[in-house]
Amino acid sequence: MQKTVTTTGDHGIGIMIHVVHMTDDVAKLTQFYEEVFLGYTFLGQDEINFLPNEDRWATLIMIGDYCVEAMAPNQPVNPQLPVGKFYTKFGQHLHSVGYKVDDLEGLGDRLIEQGVYIGKPGGGKIEKMDPETVYFYPSPRDTAGLMVEMCRTDMPDDPRLSPYWTSMASMWRNSPLTIDRLAYVTLGVKDLEQGVRRYVDTMQAVPVHEGIDDEIQAKYQILHLGDCLLRLVEPLDRTSDLGKHVEQWGNMIYSVTFKVVDLDSAEEWLNRKGVKTERLRPGLLAANPEDTFGAPYFFTTETVPNDPFES
Repeated sequence: MQKTVTTTGDHGIGIMIHVVHMTDDVAKLTQFYEEVFLGYTFLGQDEINFLPNEDRWATLIMIGDYCVEAMAPNQPVNPQLPVGKFYTKFGQHLHSVGYKVDDLEGLGDRLIEQGVYIGKPGGGKIEKMDPETVYFYPSPRDTAGLMVEMCRTDMPDDPRLSPYWTSMASMWRNSPLTIDRLAYVTLGVKDLEQGVRRYVDTMQAVPVHEGIDDEIQAKYQILHLGDCLLRLVEPLDRTSDLGKHVEQWGNMIYSVTFKVVDLDSAEEWLNRKGVKTERLRPGLLAANPEDTFGAPYFFTTETVPNDPFES
């Protein structure tokens, strides 16, 4: 049976199609996700995908219900195009998230009416939505720092939409990482209240839970947007890893957290594969970003209060 997809808002923001991880070597990063995170590459498995209008190479890899796109700019890097511009500034870093939207035209027009800058595929501004537009990017300046792709269509051959998805998902739960599902994607922000207001007003995100995370020294609010949770965090300590990230990059995607069944098993597996880890508290494990190509990954057995995806 395929994955049950939840949508939010008037325009049907649904499945998170992928999180993009920018790198300089797609093949090397893809191999890492396959060997360490036990990922299944369903796009670019035989030949890495090239998209001319974005001048980039990419693969799509499924890890539990989390899809990651390993992406690299074509060489030589063209800093005038969006992918090359990002890589030139940020290097190897989590880049963006993507959502399937039922009514892409309606969402685009809504955002434009609210003064949100909408970027065309490959660059340039959309003044009025074209029914033929396949995807667009609201400016991170208008989304509290999140680069987000809003897409009309599903990813081709997305395993989550396969009738065999239930069986595939059970394999990850029974693997050494024991991944149950994506818990949330974390965004570092300078002003939590302002960031939350932006998502609720423009994207119709639904507040779920808020609190203080003593281990990462941050206050946070968790929002339900589409088929996943976003965790907005404002650092309380500028010298923490999160604080340094926000100080250097401003509002931006920071990390990804998996919900796992057995944290000890996940820790043992990661360490065996050369990924150093730190147990921040009994139910939360952090992987060293130096061992995960610059992307902070966390693993947890903790439950988010009011989590709409908790079975």
